[in-house]
Amino acid sequence: MAPRVTAGIDAHVHLWDRALDPQEWIDPDTMAPIARDFGTPDLKGMLASTGLDRAVVVQSSNSLAESVRLARLEPSVVAGVVGWVDLTAGIGPQLDRIRGDATVPVVGVRHLVHVDPDPEWLLRDDVAAGLDALGRAGLCFDLVVREWQLGQAALVSGRHEGLRFVLDHLGGPPPPGQDISAWAAGLRELARRPNVVAKVSGLSSGLAPGSWRAADLEDRVTVALEAFGPERLLYGSDWPLAELGGGAVPWRSAVDSLLSELTEAERQRVFGGTATEIYCLR
Repeated sequence: MAPRVTAGIDAHVHLWDRALDPQEWIDPDTMAPIARDFGTPDLKGMLASTGLDRAVVVQSSNSLAESVRLARLEPSVVAGVVGWVDLTAGIGPQLDRIRGDATVPVVGVRHLVHVDPDPEWLLRDDVAAGLDALGRAGLCFDLVVREWQLGQAALVSGRHEGLRFVLDHLGGPPPPGQDISAWAAGLRELARRPNVVAKVSGLSSGLAPGSWRAADLEDRVTVALEAFGPERLLYGSDWPLAELGGGAVPWRSAVDSLLSELTEAERQRVFGGTATEIYCLR
């Protein structure tokens, strides 16, 4: 195996305080490992265990108040925040509120498209106006979509060529043992848009601990490498959700194994270079 990249960036983590931002999607019975609060001390420990030094913190609820709090995290460990704003309203005042006393930069925006009641939220005209405004503001838009929404993502990213898009979790491929042909076709079509990059993240979060190996995910990562190339991929742990699949350490080890054939320069892109560039990190 190639030497492990260190002092890099984890491009996808979450932090929450449930007293301030209730995470109602967390089932305490089936999601016991994450049914608690996670703060910067926990993040520091996770990063140390995976050999990285900073992270991009991503919103976990469609809440402006949550984004305001995330932007006040400790800058020594948080490189930037992908927050939430209502794209169907004027985004300027919302961004001003988030940035008011911010200690870390707001580098992008995300909306929970995959669970929005409107299955075609991405295609709405009022959302398009918000995406245009986001591009003018110099921010990215993180795409969190299901496999069947990849076509929508390709259409929208083609319409907004001046906006940088970041696909979370490789667009949610099916779990091991299931047919990936439809997902692979959708991912390849999306990758034809040069303003889109993708996160190698979240593939183990929905799997039971001990039920998977790196080899079980190899075909999915191979498709992503062929579609985007290593220069347009970012590593993300999806922590603390990674705890549902056994933890951030097994996931980091799996990614190291799956990317072992890349050159050192290519691995540096995946483990920090692409994130620094796409999110305009300091």
